[in-house]
Amino acid sequence: MSISTSAWLVLAFPLAGMLTIALGGKYWHPRAAAIIGTAAIAIAFAFAVVTLVNLQGLPAEDRVVTSSLWDLVNVAGLKVQLGIYVDPLSTFMALVVTGVSALIHLYSAGYMKSDKGYVRYFAYLNFFVFSMLVLVMAGNMVLLIIGWAFVGAASYMLIAFWYRRSTATAAGIKAFVINVVGDVGLVLGTIILFKTIGALDYGSLFESVQVDFEKNSAELVVAMILILVGAFAKSAQIPLHTWLPDAMEGPTPVSSLIHAATMVTAGVYLIGRLHPLFEWAPTAADVGAVIGAITLLVAGTIGLVMTDIKKVIAYSTMSQIGYMIMAVSAAAYVGGFFHLMTHAFFKALLFMAAGSLIGAMGGEQSLNKMSGWRKALPFTFKCMMAGGLALAAFPLFSGFFSKDFLLYEIADRGGLYWILYVVGYIGAIFTVFYTFRILWRPFWGKPCEQAVSLEEGHPWHAPEPFNPGTHEVEDTQVGFPGPEHNFAEESRPMRIPMTILAVLAVIAGVVQLPFEITHVLGSFLEPTFADSMIKHPVNNGLEAFGLVLSILIAAIFIPITWVIWVKKPGTSARIEQRFKGLYELFSHKWYFDELIDLLIVRPMGWLGRWFKNTFERVVVDGLFVGGPTSLVKAGSAAVRSLQTGLLRSYAALLVIGVAAALLYFLIRAA
Repeated sequence: MSISTSAWLVLAFPLAGMLTIALGGKYWHPRAAAIIGTAAIAIAFAFAVVTLVNLQGLPAEDRVVTSSLWDLVNVAGLKVQLGIYVDPLSTFMALVVTGVSALIHLYSAGYMKSDKGYVRYFAYLNFFVFSMLVLVMAGNMVLLIIGWAFVGAASYMLIAFWYRRSTATAAGIKAFVINVVGDVGLVLGTIILFKTIGALDYGSLFESVQVDFEKNSAELVVAMILILVGAFAKSAQIPLHTWLPDAMEGPTPVSSLIHAATMVTAGVYLIGRLHPLFEWAPTAADVGAVIGAITLLVAGTIGLVMTDIKKVIAYSTMSQIGYMIMAVSAAAYVGGFFHLMTHAFFKALLFMAAGSLIGAMGGEQSLNKMSGWRKALPFTFKCMMAGGLALAAFPLFSGFFSKDFLLYEIADRGGLYWILYVVGYIGAIFTVFYTFRILWRPFWGKPCEQAVSLEEGHPWHAPEPFNPGTHEVEDTQVGFPGPEHNFAEESRPMRIPMTILAVLAVIAGVVQLPFEITHVLGSFLEPTFADSMIKHPVNNGLEAFGLVLSILIAAIFIPITWVIWVKKPGTSARIEQRFKGLYELFSHKWYFDELIDLLIVRPMGWLGRWFKNTFERVVVDGLFVGGPTSLVKAGSAAVRSLQTGLLRSYAALLVIGVAAALLYFLIRAA
């Protein structure tokens, strides 16, 4: 099988799965929909592996394969093909997206089994994965933008899946609107590139950028910053990040899908894919690196105080994506994508473990109400620990190697990049605190009522289903979560993917061990970034320094978290009181929502009302709607008044008309 054939099949199976489930609709048995949806993504992963094997069989300089089915547009010098671009980077992304998504589909089969929208849910999931694959395998900017827009639409459907929850629909709309803002930036940046280069396929863009633009020219910098706006919106970077914590209104597997390996990594992929353009516009690249650094710090501080366990993990995602955006913008490509891969494993696992814990809590998501679950949920506890230790960069876990390699490559550039290096390790300290907060608080201490009930063999069910955000009572019909609360200890479809991800969270770092002990990922991605102007020579001393620093962070700050949340309960409350100003700042999420509401939402609302009450009524209704209507009415009244029934009146009108016509022609002849 050729590379192009297997790559097209990677795209075809999620699309076929989505159409099969959607067209079958209510006729599908729920279990059949789950099997079809999961199998479609698993088969796509298998063909991604085939693509990988075939691609590796080519010489390094030939590991770019393009394939087109037909022309989408071919007019006036604009040629856009329905084509794919298969290289190590797109293949890597396809493997991560399909592999993790297949596990999330399997997990969903157990987690969502009592939901009335089960069939619809799997159609949405397949559509989301298809959209993400279009984005990462697109052969040109137009197809990438189409996949980009599809991902935004699919995320809206999944976040607002429980559509009778007002909080869910509001979160879906918010995510969609902010992503559309990013879409506009991406489209405008692409238009500027096309205006100068005259092509939109990657090959032409990469070959022509240094010919058609001067290095760091204003036009190119503006184009790349506009493209960064798209990346920031999709990857939840400041200031376009406020949709991400609200997106926790979707089902927990959706949180795992969107915030692990798919949607939020799209911005990281975009910067890596367009790296020749960003390197030729270093000012724009520096903007990306600085925004990533700010985001990882701000999100880390917010994660320290959130009480909703899913939102803590969401802000953790935002912070970790900040690392990746900072890395790829600073030309630390291997480190950035290495962390993208390990993050996909341990973050998907953390969301799954949190979903299991929430199920055992009867739907409750507040950390303040969780404690003592180690005995009642031993499997979930082990998985949460594996994911948490990887996230906190505990020595020898996958996150330890990926985060340090990322920061090592940034520091290797020297100069002002040392500031980013320092910021990265400050963020690592925050990561330790918010990670162990969600490990110690739910699983240590006196067992809560729900844990005691499960230890006695009686899974907890709330007296009435409720919205965990507002605690409003809900029914369990279509549009709300199903009546069952499932957890991993009693659901094999949930345990299998969690086990696989737990193993990967521990061992995945072996693909890129320090001091080039292994260089599997770097060697694989090397052909994609061979044209990079920025190289990273081996510096064993710098790499060793980073590893020692990470070990010291773990050795010093993990025991401190133990004292705060286990040995001396109530310490965190005293810290909050002592630093009340900072606590208020962090708990209000640095007031970004309020600031956006004040500067954008309210002025736009006022402007909309003014246009509706003034411009629309006076100008549109009065001139464009009422004006022609009044003119027609006046004309018809005049014509009716001439219809007197007198023959001599008609004859006089006829004579006047003929005379007027003759006069017209005489004047023209003269």
